[in-house]
Amino acid sequence: MFACICAAVTEAEVRGCVREGASCVDTIGDACGAGTGCGSCHDRLRTLLISASAGDDIDRLPASA
Repeated sequence: MFACICAAVTEAEVRGCVREGASCVDTIGDACGAGTGCGSCHDRLRTLLISASAGDDIDRLPASA
């Protein structure tokens, strides 16, 4: 699925940018061009950033309590 239609950037590409260090909409744009056109995808890009961060937090939790 596309995260940014203007730049034809997929959600997977955005997740890859986040894994490589992109930490905000601007740095995602610098990495792959997403969010640099009309801006209607900014909310989606923020959601992908949050979900990537949540995944990292979950990975750091202990396997059992």
